[in-house]
Formats: sequence, structure tokens, C-alpha cells
Amino acid sequence: MGALSIRVDIDLKRKLQARAKGQHRKPSDQARRYLEIAMIAEDNPDLPFALIEGIVAAKAEKDAGLIEPLDWDVE
Repeated sequence: MGALSIRVDIDLKRKLQARAKGQHRKPSDQARRYLEIAMIAEDNPDLPFALIEGIVAAKAEKDAGLIEPLDWDVE
């Protein structure tokens, strides 16, 4: 993973730190999450934020091995 240094307004930094704390994340992890969601939203402007958030969460669950196979033979 590479490093990226950016300058942000002090108010934005405080908001990022507060939200990171509320989500039990480091500020750098919160910023990374916001960047990922923003890039997905930019590529898919028709998708609502909540749907993008759900997709990102589902991918994290899949990567963590928490997905169970779906039984398509339900009667």
C-alpha cells in the first residue's frame, strides 16, 4: 500500500477525526473509506449512498469469509 499526503481544512480534519472515532477507526482508515465510496459514487452517479455503503460492507464481509452459500433448492 502506498502513502498519500493531502492537506485539508482544519474543520474537515476535525469532522473526519470525530467520525473516525465514532466508527472505531483510525482517521486514515476513515479517509480511505470515504475515498473508496466517493470513487464508486463518481463512477456510478445513479447509485444512492446507502446502496454503495451496503456494497462496500458486503464486500468486506465476503473478504472476511462471513458469507454463507445460498441454498437455491428451498421448497
